[in-house]
Amino acid sequence: MKETSGSIHAERLPDDLSVDQVLRVFSEEPFLMLFDSAASAGRGDSRYSFLTADPVQMCRVDNCEFGQDPLRRLREWQSCLPSGDQRELPGFCGGIAGLMSYDLRHAFEKLMPAEPDSFATPALLAGLFDWAIVWDHHRRTVMLYVLSLPVSFPEERLRQVRRRLRCAGAPAMPDGPTGRRPVPFQSSFDEHAYLQAVQRVLDYIAAGDIFQASLSQKLTAAWDGSAVDLYARVRRLNAAPFCGLLKVSEFAVVSASPERFLKVRPGGLVETRPIKGTRRRQRLPIADLYAAEELAASGKDRAENVMIVDLLRNDISRVCQTGSVQVTGVCEIEVFETVQHLVSTVVGTLRADRDVWDLCAACFPGGSVTGAPKIRAMEIITELEQRSRGAYCGSLFCLGPSGEFDSSILIRTFTLRDGQVCFPVGGGIVADSVPRREFEETLHKAAGMLRCLDG
Repeated sequence: MKETSGSIHAERLPDDLSVDQVLRVFSEEPFLMLFDSAASAGRGDSRYSFLTADPVQMCRVDNCEFGQDPLRRLREWQSCLPSGDQRELPGFCGGIAGLMSYDLRHAFEKLMPAEPDSFATPALLAGLFDWAIVWDHHRRTVMLYVLSLPVSFPEERLRQVRRRLRCAGAPAMPDGPTGRRPVPFQSSFDEHAYLQAVQRVLDYIAAGDIFQASLSQKLTAAWDGSAVDLYARVRRLNAAPFCGLLKVSEFAVVSASPERFLKVRPGGLVETRPIKGTRRRQRLPIADLYAAEELAASGKDRAENVMIVDLLRNDISRVCQTGSVQVTGVCEIEVFETVQHLVSTVVGTLRADRDVWDLCAACFPGGSVTGAPKIRAMEIITELEQRSRGAYCGSLFCLGPSGEFDSSILIRTFTLRDGQVCFPVGGGIVADSVPRREFEETLHKAAGMLRCLDG
């Protein structure tokens, strides 16, 4: 065992210990979380994967009211974390992690609530974790970290995790989808109703109410497998930079998100990377290249992206140093398993009197999944979608002892509960959107997710 500081213990594990193996060993642990970037090999965000479970403390907020501070307890936890050298530690090696559902927005803005459905999730569910297993995909190492916290027993945790890891053999690989039996699913909209909803958004745009709103349809299907089985399929068939899993007794969230919400590095450097603009991947390389060129040249998609960039610049400016907010990348093509996207990058530096939780409050939910202006767009989304989004368009997040924070936007995301799974798909509607094409775009986004369910 190696000590990286007096209160953070690090231990080298076998380098060939896979994410699949460890995930199955700890699959029945309470409050299991996995943040997994291995599937995005070659990308800047592909260095680490983290697994943790069984927090020493938990925070749950089911119903938010405007003006309350649901993140207060997380701020208190952060003050108890041991300090760590960012040069030695990964971004997360234990610390604070959890789920911010879309309904957390009610704590930050006065909004009418949507009707909950059977896939509702807590507005906030977070844990204070005293351990993590970390894969460094650049160095090809696997490490176990255990933190000494005021409410933890590090030696006992170390023995517990070691005991479990002795059970890690070859991973049991789930059967892959055959493609011959497409899973039947239902939507919260039929095709005609979705086209009408898109037209209603266009009417609001024409009336000057908004510039853009992100509309979605919620797809649901039966799923009799485990969350870990589904995650294994997602990891193999719909790879993305911000794959993740949260599993608790009531529900599970399985995500193949391509999108970062917020990242904060030690020293307060903030980054957000909104996605707007989508094309389906093509089988032939030349056709795929043509689709990318057409997307990059699309005035409609670029306008949609730039609107959200402006919104996010405004959001992070509320807590960042004057003059520090900059756009460092605009409408860059990024290619994923089943789609291509336009991605932009906005950065800034936190003010000395603001912290990461103030940043979350200023920016949540992400502008790329709401629209502009944000508050009016959210009101219209509630009117048209009617049901609560739950985890969808929320965020999985983690913060470690070095002070580094990272989080995803929960798109391309499944919520599992009681033998059912829901997986909403949507897109941004702007003035020159064509309802039929918007509907088809949601199907393109659903394609990779349906592959994971097909059996």
